[in-house]
Amino acid sequence: MNGTAVRVLLADDQPLIRYSLRALIEPAPGLAVAGEAATGAEAVRLARELRPTSS
Repeated sequence: MNGTAVRVLLADDQPLIRYSLRALIEPAPGLAVAGEAATGAEAVRLARELRPTSS
């Protein structure tokens, strides 16, 4: 890895699942949560807006 974190977009309709995934991802080296979405439409919009990738 080139020092840039892989940015992940969490998408699930259950807040507890998103919270749990965030809790697992945030402390992991090389990973960062770019955002969260509760619906498919919100996930698509945020993916376009936030570009959650490492490239």
